Amino acid sequence: MANVSIKDLTKSYDGKQNVLAGLNLDIRDGEFCVLVGPSGCGKSTLLRMLCGLEDISGGELSIGGDVVNHLPPARRGIAMVFQSYALYPHMNVYKNMAFGLKIAGSNKADIDERIRHAAGILKIDHLLERLPRELSGGQRQRVAIGRAIVRKPRLFLFDEPLSNLDAALRVQTRLEIAKLHKQLAATIVYVTHDQVEAMTLGDKIVVMHDGHIQQAGTPLELYQHPQNLFVAGFIGSPKMNFLTGLVSAVFEDGLRVAVAGGRQVSADVAPGDARIGDQVTLGLRAEHIHENATGSEQFSGKVNLVEHLGEANFIYVTLSGGQDIVVRGDGNRNVGIGEEIALSAPGNAFHVFDAEGKSLRRLKPGNLVSSRQH
Repeated sequence: MANVSIKDLTKSYDGKQNVLAGLNLDIRDGEFCVLVGPSGCGKSTLLRMLCGLEDISGGELSIGGDVVNHLPPARRGIAMVFQSYALYPHMNVYKNMAFGLKIAGSNKADIDERIRHAAGILKIDHLLERLPRELSGGQRQRVAIGRAIVRKPRLFLFDEPLSNLDAALRVQTRLEIAKLHKQLAATIVYVTHDQVEAMTLGDKIVVMHDGHIQQAGTPLELYQHPQNLFVAGFIGSPKMNFLTGLVSAVFEDGLRVAVAGGRQVSADVAPGDARIGDQVTLGLRAEHIHENATGSEQFSGKVNLVEHLGEANFIYVTLSGGQDIVVRGDGNRNVGIGEEIALSAPGNAFHVFDAEGKSLRRLKPGNLVSSRQH
């Protein structure tokens, strides 16, 4: 396998505005790196540049220490799994998996050994004589993954491989890909727009937007320490709640913020250059908001929708100041539409973003109590 190094990488078409603007990223050998972001953010373009299907406009791309800017795909030591499976319909599973090895000139014994080994890992050894039309969507995707495994590449590239599967198969195949990564100790770059896939699969998540890397880090780093409003709103389900307010007091160990409706909340963040009167945005995760905080409530509002998930409820509340938030509540508690509800959150639960959307450093982010435990 191999590490990947991306330095000042740019992509533009006809010399016009950059689709990718000076990206810098290092992916360690054996790391599972997920590129995530909304449609049009540049993640698939970056993947196509890694595999050689898109030319590089500027910067340097290396795989395993070798600069590959001008190498054709066949010489980069990569294997790609596509969204559409891309199986030959007239060939059975065995021949689909063997095709690339035959073109490369491998001998029959080596081809057979590799195919049967990969088929055993993916539990498709009983399907080798079937045609693609005789397979389910999940089985076809495993064949496509097996075709990549037999090549023994330095780098695996996955381009939204689960998007054509139904919900149950997505979960099952996601687990299989995670297990496969552990078995092969493979370096994987995986593109998705689904942040749940990103959080559950990736050792490293790279959040992209408008051709820029917004933040790269472990799933917990991005979830607990988003560097800006975009990352905070993109990572997490349901998305982070945002409340606008004005700084009313500045301390060495935090801020006090006046939110709509006249309520004051304290946030344990490094104040930085914050001054009284500055407009800020407060971020608050649904699971860190406590219900029925009688006598200590910071917010109050009216319930306008409840989603019942079994073990929990997502309670949609319009606050007295007119802003909407989502609360993760106890699934055993019945909450009625139109019910008045009192809410609070500890100071270390608040994220604070300045007027430019940059996060202020949280001082005490640990030991948060879920609303269901309160």
